[in-house]
Amino acid sequence: MKLTFQKLNDAAVIPQRATPFSAGLDLSACIPEDITLEPHEIRLIPTGLAAAPDETDVMLMLCARSGLAAKHGIGLANGVGIVDSDYRGEIRVALINQSETAFTVTPGMRIAQLIVVPVMTAEVAEADTLPDTQRGAGGFGSTGR
Repeated sequence: MKLTFQKLNDAAVIPQRATPFSAGLDLSACIPEDITLEPHEIRLIPTGLAAAPDETDVMLMLCARSGLAAKHGIGLANGVGIVDSDYRGEIRVALINQSETAFTVTPGMRIAQLIVVPVMTAEVAEADTLPDTQRGAGGFGSTGR
């Protein structure tokens, strides 16, 4: 499949893989100046990019960069971001500083990963009952530690 990016800002960086077999493409901050995330603060960081996959049965999943998360406590406020295949607006990343120390996002900094993921679109139906399974309604912790 082909994923086409449009620069909405001349300073935007077209995403690249860090290595040939990286699952994610690195998304960069497209900001005119540093942005400081105070402890526990959430900020929406623009990438200056819009994207168009050439298939409709995919989504673009935004994930935290492991180095920023492990070393600085920087993650995505919504855990994982989802960009629908028909969205053509700017991709923005909701970053959260989960640490007790301020963190500075600089122009061009790699802030997230974008992964193309297949999507199955389900036909939605309503029923009075659901088929039984061995697990049944057992929820959190019901299958052991």
